[in-house]
Amino acid sequence: MARWKWALLAVLALPVWAEIPADKAKALADLSGLSPAEVQSALAGAEKNQKILDAIATPWEAKPWYQYRPIFITPERLAKGLAFWHEHEAVLAKAQAQYQVPASVIVAILGVETYYGQHQGVYPVRDALYTLGFFYEPRQDFFFKELGQYLKLAKEQGWQQSPLGSYAGAMGQGQFIPSSYQHFAVDFNGDGKRDLFSSEDAIGSVANYFHEHGWRLGEPVLAKADIKGQAPLTDGLEIDSTVAALKAQGVEAGKELGGDTPAKLFAFALKDGTDYQLGFHNFYVITRYNRSPLYARAVWTLAQQLEQAHAG
Repeated sequence: MARWKWALLAVLALPVWAEIPADKAKALADLSGLSPAEVQSALAGAEKNQKILDAIATPWEAKPWYQYRPIFITPERLAKGLAFWHEHEAVLAKAQAQYQVPASVIVAILGVETYYGQHQGVYPVRDALYTLGFFYEPRQDFFFKELGQYLKLAKEQGWQQSPLGSYAGAMGQGQFIPSSYQHFAVDFNGDGKRDLFSSEDAIGSVANYFHEHGWRLGEPVLAKADIKGQAPLTDGLEIDSTVAALKAQGVEAGKELGGDTPAKLFAFALKDGTDYQLGFHNFYVITRYNRSPLYARAVWTLAQQLEQAHAG
């Protein structure tokens, strides 16, 4: 075949990047503070990734508790978390003292999110947010705004190429989405950068996130509940009742708690039944990190195991 024909075939085989529509580029420019031309340049090469759309359609949080728990609560994750805690003992102690958030909870978040920084994601964050912001109809507006925040963040951080992250556009050891990176990331080691891909800044930033969302040191998180009659379950994650009100509906807490303690009943599916738990204010705070009671319980379970192992 003639050389020019080979060259033509090679060109045709390359992916063709569509220019961002002018109205979308303008909207992203307004969100990010970039010019429309800078937006076009920053998104040159971004392409729709079907694997991302498939992943967000089947999240782990759709599993029942008895299948979800073994993903995160393992002897290996506990051992690795204890080693991480020992390695960063001083930084974690500083974070706990400054933000009034237990070191065990900080470590557990990093353990559940990225296996203590070892698995921070495989998708370019830019491409993940482009895919979801342009092609994921259920939450398209949300991810479009996050794409704008990412473009702003990338310029501020001087990223020459997109960092890798989750299919949902979260990044770093604590898996912050761009707006959370902007609002809650801190320069905890004092080097002049907010680098959530490093452990020290990630530790401080996770602690700050929980502090800003109202964590109350020393207050309860979860308690086993015994049910007499029909379980008074309610929708949503907000703490919408009290221990006394639930007791009047046949819910007995497995620990001594004041009757006016705000509480909410949660149900977790077991293989052969249902496990009922009372969730309190701090449990709700964990769900601000990931809006799933399964996630919050996994974090708290791992945190308790870490606390015991560290004390021992």
